[in-house]
Order: sequence, then C-alpha cells, then structure tokens
Amino acid sequence: MIDASIPTTAERTVLVGLITPEQPENKAKEYLDELEFLADTAGAVTVKKFVQRCQSPNARTFVGKGKLEEIKQYVEQEEIGLVIFDDDLSTKQVVNIENELKVKVLDRTTLILDIFAKRAQTANAKMQVELAQYQYLLPRLTRMWTHLERQRGGIGMRGPGETQIETDRRIILDKIALLKERLRALDKQKTIQRKNRGKLTRIALVGYTNVGKSTLMNLLSKSDVFAENKLFATLDTTVRKVVIENLPFLLTDTVGFIRKLPTGLIESFKSTLDEVRDADILVHVVDVSHPNFEEQIEVVNRTLQEVCDAGSKEMIVVFNKIDAYHHVPKDDDDLTPRTRENIPLEELERTWMARMDNNCIFISALDRRNIDALKIMLYNKAKVIHTRRFPYNDFLYERYDDVAE
Repeated sequence: MIDASIPTTAERTVLVGLITPEQPENKAKEYLDELEFLADTAGAVTVKKFVQRCQSPNARTFVGKGKLEEIKQYVEQEEIGLVIFDDDLSTKQVVNIENELKVKVLDRTTLILDIFAKRAQTANAKMQVELAQYQYLLPRLTRMWTHLERQRGGIGMRGPGETQIETDRRIILDKIALLKERLRALDKQKTIQRKNRGKLTRIALVGYTNVGKSTLMNLLSKSDVFAENKLFATLDTTVRKVVIENLPFLLTDTVGFIRKLPTGLIESFKSTLDEVRDADILVHVVDVSHPNFEEQIEVVNRTLQEVCDAGSKEMIVVFNKIDAYHHVPKDDDDLTPRTRENIPLEELERTWMARMDNNCIFISALDRRNIDALKIMLYNKAKVIHTRRFPYNDFLYERYDDVAE
C-alpha cells in the first residue's frame, strides 16, 4: 500500500545494510541513516531499511537468500522502484539482485557519484565527476565480461566475448585519457591562478560533508557560496579574499568528505586537494551536534593524510552548530556509562580546549555565536605567517581581486 504522505514524483526506495563482526549494529544503523540522507539528497524517499546480521556479505547476492526473499516481497507489496545497498556491489551481485527483485539496484558509491553529477556546476567539476564515473565503471566492466565468458565458453564462443570486452575497455580508457588531458589543461590554468595570488596567507576550510563549511565561508567572506542542508551541497572549490582588520588572506571552501568513499573518487577532485596542499592553515569544521562527530573527525584526518599528506599543516578545529547541540543529564543513581549525549557543552569545550592546546573554538555559523572570537583566532594565525613573509612591511596594500573557482 502506498503512503499518501509521500510525494508520488519521488523515487521510493528501501535501504539494505549488514551487521558483521567488523561493523556492529550501532554502526550499521548509523551508516544506514547517513545513506538515507544521501538518498534524500539524490531525490529519493526512503520507505524502509533492511538489516541482516552475518559474518560477511554473500558473494552472490550480498544478503542471504531468506533476507533477499523478504526484501522482494516488500518491494512487490509496496511498489518500490529502487533498492540501495550500503556497500559496494560487484557487477555479478547487481545482476543477480536485479534478476531477483526486478527493480533498479544501486550501491553506496554509485549513489554518491549520481549526487556528484547532479551537484557539479563548473566544467572542471563536471569533468572530474565524469572521470570518477568511468574509473569506477572500468573494473566492474571487466568482472561483468569475465562472468559472461565463463557462462558462454566452448568452441567458437570465446572470440566475440574477448573482442567485446576489449572494445568496451578501449572506449572507456580513451574517454579516461581524454578527460585527464582536459583536466591537465585546466589544472595549468588553476596553477597560474594560484601563482597570481602572490604570497597571501591561504586558509582552507575542510571537513565532513554537511558540517557548515559553505555557511561559514559566506559569513567570513560575505559571499554567496551555495549552502544547503544536504550532503555534498557544493562540489566546486571556491576561493575568496577575506580582510580582518587590515590583514588580507585567501579563504578556500572545499568539497566535503564522507565515510566509505574510495580514495580514488576523492583524488578525482584534484582542485580541492591542490588547495589543501597549498594552504598554510587548515580550518577543520566539525558538526558538534552530530552524535558521532569524533568519528567524522577521524575520517577527515585519515583522508587528508592519505591523499595529500596534510598532517604537518597547522590546523584549527571549529566546532560548528552549537545551536543544535543538546544533552540529556544523567540521574544521580544512573550507573550506566556516560555517553556523548550526557555531556554538557561546557564540559565538552573544556575537554577539547585542553586536548588541542586552545587550537579549537565552538561556534554557531547559523546564529553567529562566537564568530568574532573565530575572526580574532584567524587573524592571529594569519598574521604570524604574513609577517614572516613580509618582514619589512607589516601589511601589504596591493589590490588582490577575488578569485572564484
């Protein structure tokens, strides 16, 4: 039966995840909540979530036969048109699952790539997304044709299969080579742009997706970067000149990171990585209202270290969205272990300030709380670098045009 409250224009979907020894129940549910947010960003409406407990994914259908039959019955009964799995699927698994369910099947990475394609605005971002899509497709194309060759086999049947896979591979490899060549040409232009910015101090906003980087960018630079309560609301790297007191510096907004995103897809966004590599200071924006913000911090730090060796750069952690933070006080006779939900914001602030030697600040970009204190912190950090580069002139008054990428 179709729920009348759900818009008929939106794709109705169910989500599927696994509970394994490596991924406990609480993590599996959290990842599915994030997958629901991704589905909503892509324009789908999540109707139900299915979770199965097992040792490892089924090589043929990801979930077991019984769970797949349960999903099939629900899909038919509720007229579901899309099923999204929270992990990468092989081509073999996609084909087998679609044959059983008779509906469209996506995995997490395919969904993210679809959002990337929808959100990309500039020619650079669009080419980067297209490159990521082809790179993701190539190994799956190989597995698909290997599977078909084994089925067909026999005398006189091997040639066409081998010819087809080589043809398809060559087409995709040619497209990848062409996109890389075009991106290299664009990258040369970006490199020239970065050189033309002179020796101004560069500060880059980094962080998990949907933590408020673009909102903070707009607040500090008085610009109009697109910001929305959606995952991957912006994919295009944006650079603006910011002046605090009499000190100019360049502020960069970068694409957000997310869990379970293959490094190869992140590397496709070379402009973002170059801005991070060239930055003097990284401002790590964190959504402190998220129940697992500490894990998100680890994801971002690990990704930055893997793809651009950013561990040696000076970093400020900005805990955003304190307006949305809430905690549930524990009763005096409650002997259960404390969780993040039980910790008052003031205690959290003291803990992180001590841990980071005061290189962090708690703000709300939405209602502008502590923004002046953040500006003072940025001013003091940028001034140290600026005076080191211009020892005989406290501040330069050359004209630097705003640069938007």
